[in-house]
Amino acid sequence: MDSFLAGVEQRAYRLALIATSNREDALDIVQDAMLRLVKRYSERGPDEWGPLFHRILQSVIRDGYRRSRVRNRWRQFFGRPPEGDGESPGEDPLETRFASADPGPVVGLAQSQTIRELDKVLHQLPLRQQQAFLLRQWEGLSVRQTAEAMGCSEGSVKTHLSRAVKVLREQLKEYWLESTT
Repeated sequence: MDSFLAGVEQRAYRLALIATSNREDALDIVQDAMLRLVKRYSERGPDEWGPLFHRILQSVIRDGYRRSRVRNRWRQFFGRPPEGDGESPGEDPLETRFASADPGPVVGLAQSQTIRELDKVLHQLPLRQQQAFLLRQWEGLSVRQTAEAMGCSEGSVKTHLSRAVKVLREQLKEYWLESTT
């Protein structure tokens, strides 16, 4: 279980960070999802941990959305700006990973711009499209595993993924690589 959690930790953090745009919330979400997996499903086989973990992670993200909507309503009622306005998410682990490969200044700049644009468009996607894209393309889960993780049908996964890819292609025309289809 320890090696599974160590292997999924950074990717789960990235998924949560994209969903929340807040480093602390993303860390809390990942920690909560990991604890729930260990407490409830550690006796299950390692082949089941991936889909179970992602389902828990997506559930915790949705719970966080609900809580933040309620908090933001109260904040706005009292004349305060909603949470997340003006907050800097901090250092991006994906950018750090690309930067450590030392690709050279021109390639590094292009990669950095591509990552920023992808990140921006991913944040604009509806949550379900975000989840479908990240779980299928980023995490490499099958349609069935993604459906289990998202708590929906395989057809819904395909629909959400198709819509997400369409938006990404439209918004990222100059960055899009045909190999990602």
